[in-house]
Amino acid sequence: MPELPEVETVRRGLEAAVAGRTVSGVEVLHPRPVRRHLAGPDDFAAALSGRTFAVPARRGKYLWLPLTDGDAVLAHLGMSGQFRVEDADHPDAPNTRVRFRFRDGGPELRFVDQRMFGGLSLSPGGAELPDEVAHIGRDPFDPAFDQRAVARAVRRRRTGLKRALLDQTLVSGIGNIYADEALWRARLHYARATDTLPQSAAERVLVEARAVMADALLQGGTSFDALYVNVNGESGYFDRTLDVYGRADEPCPRCGRPIRREAFMNRSSYRCPFCQRTPRAGHVRW
Repeated sequence: MPELPEVETVRRGLEAAVAGRTVSGVEVLHPRPVRRHLAGPDDFAAALSGRTFAVPARRGKYLWLPLTDGDAVLAHLGMSGQFRVEDADHPDAPNTRVRFRFRDGGPELRFVDQRMFGGLSLSPGGAELPDEVAHIGRDPFDPAFDQRAVARAVRRRRTGLKRALLDQTLVSGIGNIYADEALWRARLHYARATDTLPQSAAERVLVEARAVMADALLQGGTSFDALYVNVNGESGYFDRTLDVYGRADEPCPRCGRPIRREAFMNRSSYRCPFCQRTPRAGHVRW
């Protein structure tokens, strides 16, 4: 699932492509991607015709396209959702599900989703912040993000540190990839008990999370396959400079020891066993 850098890359592409443009028509090519719009595909299409997009917005991994009248189109990318901007005569990409046409006759906006875990829905009054994502915590790039307060909230949890970083109600935008990278940069083990963590260490891992995501943004995010692309169809290439994620048995860039892959929450964690040593007894939450 795309994490903050990937979603922000898409948001920026959408801003350049649709902000200020008025919809002339919407074509729903498959009903599943608009399943969260309970009134159905025809109503979704009719409700958007004649309305104008404002500047696309994001909180953490969550993206929405505000309308100038105060509503919004909430977009959930899931595992394979993509927005593509294409000229009207350009052939559809495989798995194109929804098409937006505009009054200016310019390029169309198309929603593509191979696995169809993502989708679009209309959020009444959601231009500023849709109710559907109001429970999501602020992300480290949000001007109102309070690093000290979030670090204190992390330390109040009786859980492992990586679990806390992945809790989108605490801090949003960080997924499995950037959690592993931030923990490596901060020299912290993923199972370190949050309630034993010093305030300085809790803040340090948040700083590193922001830093690694900023680095990823400069390279268009991380692409391991064709399921994540920008609106122009280009992949990000931050995966070429990841320090630990996906690097099992390769040398740690800092100390040279082999990176270790370990099972974590039905997925994987990657760490250096020397730079990120297992905490002593009583300081671990597996």
